[in-house]
Amino acid sequence: MTLHGRSLLALAAFLVGMSVLTAPAAGAAEPAAPETVCTINDKRVGELSGLASDGENRYAINDGGSRIEIFVLGRDCGVRKVITSPTDPFDVEDLARGADGTLWLADTGDNRKQRDTVALHAVTPQGKSTLYRLTYPDGQHDTEALLLDRSGTPFLITKNVLGEATIYRPAGKLASPGPTALEKAGSVSLKTTDTPGGPVGSLGSVLVTGAASTPDGKVIALRTYTDAYLYPAPDGDVVAALGREPVRVPLPNEKQGEAIAFDPDGTLLSGTEGAGQPLRAVRGAAALVADRQGDARAVAGDPQGNASSGGSGVPVLPGIVIAVGVAGLLLFGVNRLRRRARR
Repeated sequence: MTLHGRSLLALAAFLVGMSVLTAPAAGAAEPAAPETVCTINDKRVGELSGLASDGENRYAINDGGSRIEIFVLGRDCGVRKVITSPTDPFDVEDLARGADGTLWLADTGDNRKQRDTVALHAVTPQGKSTLYRLTYPDGQHDTEALLLDRSGTPFLITKNVLGEATIYRPAGKLASPGPTALEKAGSVSLKTTDTPGGPVGSLGSVLVTGAASTPDGKVIALRTYTDAYLYPAPDGDVVAALGREPVRVPLPNEKQGEAIAFDPDGTLLSGTEGAGQPLRAVRGAAALVADRQGDARAVAGDPQGNASSGGSGVPVLPGIVIAVGVAGLLLFGVNRLRRRARR
């Protein structure tokens, strides 16, 4: 075969291979814009910092405070009751709800980096509170995000102006009152975005101000002042999940957005500090992560992935058909060149 013919065959093989290996992922749906579901008009909830949901009620906490107060909100954002405890926290920043209904408060705020210990408060629906003091292995950190994994292990994610937040978890079983030592479990990096909102401009788009997970633990969310990042956690592994590529959900124009939660149906809820501010929802948010996982499986050849046409490029199967057709035409040309060469 001539050198020209070999080149054409090589090109044909390359096209076939590229149609399989570089066909774009199936088109995943874009996040819906947040919509207001209700407005928190009760003046007692003027510094919303943490949020949780059981589907019927939403649970809200304020930043700081001189005693534990958890506001139980109805679907209309009205305060149905207040769960209280006389415990005086230092600076409560986030809220998570355990599988048994226990409400965990992250008393971890430390803007001035002066605390020897931080704390978690586990509060029952009846108001019984248990204190767990914690110590970092490497000095003080300001932390505003709390996650619970499927087993109930708490994870703290720091607020870092450089964009790389550190993930900590207890090094052993929680002790009350403790302290229990924390260990560094990993880190997560965020980049600035152009989503408007927050009190500090684009810098706020890398500051982690809250966290949440779906009830089954398969989707994990971190939020900044301006955006939410949804991570797939199919096995419930928090650290592994935060190392994966997230789905970004813009949460524009929140004055000081710190609260985030999931309804059991996968709706993402967000809220901001300030009197008379809305509680907003992004419906179907958790499903976006499942869609992206399906797309990745499809490109990798997983039969559980459903390949379909994306927003650009050629879908996998049509791409193969086209490439094979091109290869056939090239081979036909090669044969003609060979026949001419023999005459």
